[in-house]
Amino acid sequence: MKALNLVTLALVIVGGINWGLVGAAQFDLVAAIFGGQDAMLARLVYVLVGLSALWQIVPLLRAGSVGEVHAQAHR
Repeated sequence: MKALNLVTLALVIVGGINWGLVGAAQFDLVAAIFGGQDAMLARLVYVLVGLSALWQIVPLLRAGSVGEVHAQAHR
């Protein structure tokens, strides 16, 4: 489970960087690497990033239920 969390977190970070580039420079890095937004590999990466974001909700909720988020807020 820890490995899956690390992989999904890495994909969420990649997605965040990509969206930052899209917003700041109108440059879609995923599309540039994989042959355009409509290319099958680019679409696969977009889907994996989206699923990873959904998966990362689980550890977030788990951390909130045990008070980790609250403890980190008061540092």
